[in-house]
Amino acid sequence: MQTRNERGFGRRALTAGVIGLGGLTLAGCDVDGPGGLLGQFLRMGWPEGITPEAHAMGNFWVWIWVVAWIIGIIMWSIMIYSIFGWTAKKAEKKGKGEFPKQLQYNIPLELVLTIIPIFIVMGIFFFTVQTQERVTALDKDPKVTVDVTAFQWNWKFGYQQVAAELSPTGSDYDGIDPARQAEAEASKVDPNGDNPIHGASLNDRSYLRYNKIETLGTTDEVPVLVLPTDTAIQFDLASGDVSHSFWVPEFLFKRDVYSHPEANQAQRAFQIEKIEKEGAFVGRCAEMCGTYHAMMNFELRVVSPEDFTRYLDFRMKNPEAPNSEALKSIGQEPYATSTHPFNSGRTATRDGDNYVDHNQNA
Repeated sequence: MQTRNERGFGRRALTAGVIGLGGLTLAGCDVDGPGGLLGQFLRMGWPEGITPEAHAMGNFWVWIWVVAWIIGIIMWSIMIYSIFGWTAKKAEKKGKGEFPKQLQYNIPLELVLTIIPIFIVMGIFFFTVQTQERVTALDKDPKVTVDVTAFQWNWKFGYQQVAAELSPTGSDYDGIDPARQAEAEASKVDPNGDNPIHGASLNDRSYLRYNKIETLGTTDEVPVLVLPTDTAIQFDLASGDVSHSFWVPEFLFKRDVYSHPEANQAQRAFQIEKIEKEGAFVGRCAEMCGTYHAMMNFELRVVSPEDFTRYLDFRMKNPEAPNSEALKSIGQEPYATSTHPFNSGRTATRDGDNYVDHNQNA
């Protein structure tokens, strides 16, 4: 009777411990990862994020490694102990049989070894969904909306919407270019009847966005996308040709860029709550898209909200001026500092001369 009661108490204690551990784990969902050298080691090369979403993903990444190391250390310890602790020689010295006690029909032990992995998988699933929902949420009330168009092998950026508090005019800014957008809409259907793609023409550009203020990347100049700190931002993505991917490493998040996103049931928009740090950050295409994929870069230049307003004001008043002049007007480096333009000559590229340094002309 006493043994049975002790077993019942042990099972209840185990159940309470599992529930308590699960509650503690769920309560710590937003806890920062370890700092110092341990934190750097557990990041495994991940850069430090510059958005709240990036911090959430960084913490998730680190804590997954913490759990993985704990499980790994426990399993390795049991394995090593089994290898060296239950040898045939040791058993012979103790007068025991060749094999240690067999536990394959120990029901409580088998239940524990089944329940623990289930809780581990449930915890990982919970945190995965939680982090994913935060990153992909479209409820962040963006004050700036940027149209991002990817094409082989460069980028075009345009300001679609800017809220009144950041607009030089003091009212909400609508950046869509009506004439060019109407021209794009007209390309959807070929008047000659050559419309082989579900009733649309081969030259359909109606899904692309055209803006009054745009920054176009070229072979000679890396496009610099200027955005403000401490501001919710939305990116609307579309490709002019093959599939690409919009990736700023410090966002710790990349998003595929497709042509005809709505027709392909792809969500073109994603939002960030804010960018927390000023500076220049390289952006890249993270989807193999052809010959110069590795050189399809851009730069994210993050400035204060006041400088962003001044930047927009310059571009509104000087529509023919290059982006480099607008950057100069707010005291910024006129060209990209985190990456270089690429040399499209195949012979030069083969010889290693694969970028063009235009900063000397700044």
